[in-house]
Amino acid sequence: MFALKRKTKGEALFDIANNLIMLCVCFLTLYPIWYVLVNAFNDGNDAMQGGIYWWPRVFSLKNFDAVFASPGIMQAMGITVAKTVLGVFVHVFFTAMVAYALSRKGLIGGKFYILLGTITLFFNGGLIPTFLLNRDLHLLDNFLVYIIPVMFSFFDLIIFMTFFREIPEGLEEAARIDGANDWSIFLRVVLPVSMPVIATIALFHGVYQWNDYFAGIIYVNNPDLQPIQTYLFRVVAQSSSNQMMVAVQGSSLTKSVTSQSIKLATMVVTTLPIVFVYPFLQRYFVKGMMIGSIKG
Repeated sequence: MFALKRKTKGEALFDIANNLIMLCVCFLTLYPIWYVLVNAFNDGNDAMQGGIYWWPRVFSLKNFDAVFASPGIMQAMGITVAKTVLGVFVHVFFTAMVAYALSRKGLIGGKFYILLGTITLFFNGGLIPTFLLNRDLHLLDNFLVYIIPVMFSFFDLIIFMTFFREIPEGLEEAARIDGANDWSIFLRVVLPVSMPVIATIALFHGVYQWNDYFAGIIYVNNPDLQPIQTYLFRVVAQSSSNQMMVAVQGSSLTKSVTSQSIKLATMVVTTLPIVFVYPFLQRYFVKGMMIGSIKG
């Protein structure tokens, strides 16, 4: 039997202090989220009086009724889901394809291409040149403006390329002996064994696509093409209104919901989906960032 080492008084005090600090950090991180939830489920007029910190004082679902009664929110949610799913697929496939080519030792000019890509990590053309480029490509007020400009990321390419270089060369050699070409090797050999890094990059880009509101503000004027985060931005920007007219089954009904309560309810609706998904995929962040960091 091994004797348990008793902690000294100093070590015990350090552990207590460390636990208290961690509890404070957790509280400071989680309480703002809880505050938003509490006020979103509270009556808007009552919330104007203040003093709501832990539980709804006057529980009400009118804020969410007003949000879902808005004719644009479901359309915006559909656009967000569509651009997230399609954007993740295109981004992962295209970035992986380029990374696989650059990871091969026999690629002519490979080091030069990597150097050019590295420069783009520190410098870019800026907002105005990017806007003019998208305009010349006829991407303004086009759903593809959410997909094409971000279909490639050199940072994600580095993660892909590092993983591909660790794949045993014997797999590719065996495939070539069987008559497979480069496309067959990439699609049937490389991608199936690269699911950890694919899941990592998909998570990276999926979170970006879901949270992105800037593209909808700059490049899209058509309200039918605006994502849910841009919709949330519009709601938050309209802070001067204290009431809103809500269309319910073809008629207009004035509800006593404040702009602040509408903001909070909209924030809850737009963030809950990604909040529920993120904890199940968070482990891929750590695993993906550790790819290639240890040799042997």
